[in-house]
Amino acid sequence: MRINHRFSILLLAAAAFTTLGGCASTATQESTGQYMDDTAITAKVKAAIFNDPTLKSTEINVETFKGAVQLSGFVGSQADINRAVSVTQAVSGVRSVKNDMRLK
Repeated sequence: MRINHRFSILLLAAAAFTTLGGCASTATQESTGQYMDDTAITAKVKAAIFNDPTLKSTEINVETFKGAVQLSGFVGSQADINRAVSVTQAVSGVRSVKNDMRLK
């Protein structure tokens, strides 16, 4: 009975370690919490771009990884590119902005 109890504890500890290890982040993969944070940042950036009357939100794609926001798409002018970057930098949680937008 004592061996069975120790085996159960060992099995439970191994399962907990495996589960918690799966939630950790690496250089190329986010943790669950980081993924949720990045999803919120992406939503805030998209809303900020949508609410800016000078920008066309359908032209700009937004992706976030560990707080770094990447903007891509084809826009009508350099002023639109500059404005989109500026609007994105003003969003809370944004650590950096990578501009991959191109002119039409």
